Formats: sequence, structure tokens, C-alpha cells
Amino acid sequence: MPRAATNTRRSTHSGNRLGERVRQLRVAAGLTQTDLAGDRFSKEYVSQIERGKTRPTRETIEWLAVKLGVDPGFLERGVSADERRRVDTLLARADALTESHQYAEAIAEYENCKTAVLATGVTELEVRQLAGEAWARMENSEIQPAIELLNRARMLAEAPEFSDVDRADLFFRLAVCRYQLSSITTALNLLNEALTLAEGSELPCDRLRADILGWRSRCYRRQRDFEAAREDVERALELAQALDDPRKTADTYFQASLVSERMGHWVQARNYAERAKAYYEQINDERNVGRLLNNLGGLNFHLGKPEQAIEHLKDAYRVLLDKGSDAEAANVVASLAHVHLMTGEATAAEEEARHALSLMENRDDFLYHVAPTQLVLGRALMEQGRLDEAEEFLAASDASAEQLESIGHQAAAWMARGDLAAKRGEDSAAAKLYRRAAEALQDVRF
Repeated sequence: MPRAATNTRRSTHSGNRLGERVRQLRVAAGLTQTDLAGDRFSKEYVSQIERGKTRPTRETIEWLAVKLGVDPGFLERGVSADERRRVDTLLARADALTESHQYAEAIAEYENCKTAVLATGVTELEVRQLAGEAWARMENSEIQPAIELLNRARMLAEAPEFSDVDRADLFFRLAVCRYQLSSITTALNLLNEALTLAEGSELPCDRLRADILGWRSRCYRRQRDFEAAREDVERALELAQALDDPRKTADTYFQASLVSERMGHWVQARNYAERAKAYYEQINDERNVGRLLNNLGGLNFHLGKPEQAIEHLKDAYRVLLDKGSDAEAANVVASLAHVHLMTGEATAAEEEARHALSLMENRDDFLYHVAPTQLVLGRALMEQGRLDEAEEFLAASDASAEQLESIGHQAAAWMARGDLAAKRGEDSAAAKLYRRAAEALQDVRF
């Protein structure tokens, strides 16, 4: 339906309900239309209001509310100020549960308050409820239901009472959902639209802009455009620090660490990761502390400290199993498998990789971690001389990387398959795979 038609229908329906309340309250008070109009209006004008033919101004609504002895909010929307505050409190509780990573509880709370929200007839509250539930479901790996909720919220937010910042926030949330499904190009387009709306609004929204830039940096990192990723994360860090928000600063330092890691700046990456970890510890966010321990394990390994790396990874596994999710703990196990592989412990690498893949099974939002874990398992099997089994997992890694549209992961899979072909004495096939990987990486922007 065209936007203008949608808004007209909503406005007319709202006017009808307001008129019905005016008539019901007038009759209950024993007043005629002439009595209610008094010296201020004509009887005909009151009749038009009651029949939904005209919508009174805010000033008129307040005057009528005094005459009828009700709260202006109740007269306008069918909800009193007290009821509005009650619903606000319900939504605030659900929001707080999401902030504390209690996503299942948050979803239940959003569902419980849905009837109360709809009963208010306040579109702003409905959009808030939809967006909040969508975010909790996204964090709970219910990506498609989250997208459906956000699309409904976007339709409602086309109404004129919503600002471009409101609409930018919904585009941002949709982008994160698309990122979780590895639809990186779509996510990037949504983030660009969100940033354009936020910056063009001329309204204060630095926290939202920092979020958008941080997630756009992730998209650029996935596309291996590391310079663009670095620029965005630095802009996000400036905004976060100006906000004096420990969580936002921690999140941005975390992203800055990942960008530096991908650019091969190991010491800088570790420095950023340690700063992020300190901020997360300050706000008692154990889940993100666990994620940082995982990253610090990988960084210490790159810096030639395998024992320290394993210690960090074991701590990360313990924390994430307790405070995170099985899939996040699986990502740590995958990191341990990689360390074992690189230190020549192929049997231990196989065991950890299989364990990780079992924990990440049927998690579309963890596909980015599945591909390299399949690669580690394939290489671990190849090191043990089990070439047919190795081929199965290297092919699976190649397929996962293709689904991700990640040329970096695919190139790594082609290199491994080249090594497998070489072990079998298939030099021509090996050379072809090596050339394919090299040519693919030459096309990537650095």
C-alpha cells in the first residue's frame, strides 16, 4: 500500500477512536454537544469531532479533557499518563534483560507486554516493542523472526511522527540481522542508508552513529577492505570516547582489535583487546570478557606465546560456556584446535575441531566460524595421512566459504586442497588450485 494511503487510513482510524471517546465521556457526564462546546466552539464542530470528520489540535484536546474530567493522553489515545508510564516500565524491564544478555527472558517479557502496548494505541510504543523483541531474538539466534518483526516496525515508522533517527535505528538493526546471515552486501547497503538518515537528521544520535560505523567496519573487514574498516572503527572510537560510555568504548576497542589483527598488527591488536577487556570487566560483562580472552589467545599465539594462548583459550571456554552460548564456546574450541594444529598436535586438533563443529551445528549465524574449523579438521586429518577424510572436510570448508561469499576463506580452502593434491602426487591439480587461490587474493582490496 502506498505510504500516503497507509498514513491517511491510520489518521482517520485514530480520529474515529478519539471522537468515540469524546462522545462516550460527554454522554456519561450528562452533557449535550452544545454544553460541551460552550462559548469556545459550535455544536457542529463538536459533532464533527465525535464523528471523526476532523481531528482537534493538541490545545483543543487538552481543553476538552479538562471539560470532561479526564487525562489528555487518555482522551487522545485511550491511554492515561499512568497507563503510559506502566507500559514504559514493562518495556524498560524487557530492555534491561536484553542488556544483561538474558535473551530468552527478554523475549518472554516483550511477548507478555504486547497486549498492553497494543491497547494503548500508541504507535511509538508498538515500534519500540517490535524493535526490542527483534534485537533479543537476533541475539538468541532467531534471525528470520527478528527480520519479520523489524520489517513490521519499519512500516509503522514511515508515519510522520517518527524521525529519521528512528528510521535509521531500524535500518541499523536490520543490517545486523543480515550480517548475522552473512548477507554482507545487503548489510552494508542498510548501514549506509542508516548513516545517511542519522547524519542528515541533524538530531543528536552519536551513540547510534558509533554503532553504525562499528558494524560497517565489520562488513568492510569481511570484504577484506581493511583500510575502510580501520577508518570506520577509528571514527566510531572517537564518538564512543566523547560519549563517556564504557560499554560503547569497549565494543569499539574490540572491533579495532579485530581490524588490527586482520592487518597483521599483532601488538596493536593485543593492546586494543586488553583495553576492551578492562572496560568489559569494569561493567561486569563476563560474556564479552570471554570473547576477548578468545581473541587474546589467538593474538598471543601469533606473537609466539603458545602456552599463554592456550591458558587464555581455556579461560575463555570456561566463561563462555557459563555466560555465553554453546556456539560461542565452540568458537574457542575451534581456536584451540588451530593452536594444536600449528604446534604439530594433529590428533588433538582433530578432536577439538570435531567438538567445535558439533556445538556449532545448525547455527547459520556461526557459519563464519564453521568454514575455518572445517579447514582445521581437514588439515589435521591430512597430517595424519587420512587423505580421503581430509578431502571431505576441505570440500565442506570450500562450500561454506562460498556460501559466506568470503574469498579469503575460499582461498585458504583452495590452498589446503592444493596441499592435499600434492600429497597424492597430483602435481597438475595442486598447481591449478594454488594458482586459483593466488589469483583470487590478487583481486581482493587491501
